[in-house]
Amino acid sequence: MKKSDLKEKDKLKMKDTVLSSLEPESKEYKINDGGNLHFVVNPKGNKRWELRYKRPSDLKWTWLGLGTYPEVSGKFARQKADEVRLLLADGKDPKEHKEEQKRALLNSDQFSFKSLAEEYCKSKKWTDATRVRNEGALANHVYPTMGNRDYRKITKQEWLQLIQQIQKKPHPKTGKPIIEMGNRVRGLCKEIYDLAEVTGRIDHNPLSGIDKFIDKHAKENMDHVNRDELPKLLVDIRSYPSRETSIGLQLLSMLACRPNELREAVWNEISFEKATWIIPAERMKKRIEHHIPLPIQALKLLDELKQYSGQSPYLFRSRSNSNKPISNNTFNKALKSMGYKGKQTPHGFRHIFSTQLREIGFTRDHVEAALAHKISGVEGIYNKAIYLEPRRSMMQEWADHLDELVLRVSKGEAA
Repeated sequence: MKKSDLKEKDKLKMKDTVLSSLEPESKEYKINDGGNLHFVVNPKGNKRWELRYKRPSDLKWTWLGLGTYPEVSGKFARQKADEVRLLLADGKDPKEHKEEQKRALLNSDQFSFKSLAEEYCKSKKWTDATRVRNEGALANHVYPTMGNRDYRKITKQEWLQLIQQIQKKPHPKTGKPIIEMGNRVRGLCKEIYDLAEVTGRIDHNPLSGIDKFIDKHAKENMDHVNRDELPKLLVDIRSYPSRETSIGLQLLSMLACRPNELREAVWNEISFEKATWIIPAERMKKRIEHHIPLPIQALKLLDELKQYSGQSPYLFRSRSNSNKPISNNTFNKALKSMGYKGKQTPHGFRHIFSTQLREIGFTRDHVEAALAHKISGVEGIYNKAIYLEPRRSMMQEWADHLDELVLRVSKGEAA
């Protein structure tokens, strides 16, 4: 339909059938829909709504765009025009009002990094200890600098500089750079931005690719005793005064799990019937569910442990609060009190397990799967096996071997 074909009665509050049928002409033209609301058609056929009004400041006529058609229908355009007229009746310029709203939105915390991070944290089903650790890392290392910033405007360069600064900070106890904290913060912030990206609030994640340009975690050879010292260590552990802690250290030496995986373990992860401990992905370093076959000795220790944990969901309950696990320093403190400071750490049992099982002749894949190590490169992409049954035999043989070492000490034999 051409503009010239419109009848006068069709020009007021035009129906969408009329609006959609209007054809472009060589020059842009406007049709008054009533109340100074105009429908505009340009030569390319694009259509939009504009409202003509007098500015309250100087009573001069000006135009205000109300959106394109068909995104803004005739009915919606008239509603928007009515809202503008209400503002004008209050002496407010709609353009100035729109800018004030934009400034207020930017000054609010709607787009602050802290508000986005808090939304992300609330969505996660972390254990209490993990929540404290992650939220503490954000509060201590990120919020002071980035918390009140508009997360949409923080650049990749600024994030890189912050992560590098965190990695250079000295640890309060050791004085060494906290490289691992920088990596933890980078991972958290990247996931926080992932939330904004998948919900359409940003187009790209400024943390993507930063991991290639920061220091990696320096692999440490955690202190552990040598082969000859292991039997004496096992005997000392079994005679440790705190039975709960003794059981914990025995399980660490037997199962080769990470200390925090055991410390934060809950009873519903343990299946006595299937003789398996399944650690959920969110508690694992690589975020992959981990199955640990439980040898007979481990099942006996866990059964005994029940009398100490009581009604607590945790295997190793805090003495002050049954709804929390023991302190992350409990196992390490026990080893130090036994005279193993600088000789053995809780994490060091994984090194003993790895080295001695390989020397005994167990395959690399089975040992690595037991340690929940992720195989790198192409092999890791295709090899998803967890070797549960062969590992079950391996774990039982390892537990029997540890018992044999203790028995030799009791008989006065050399290890």
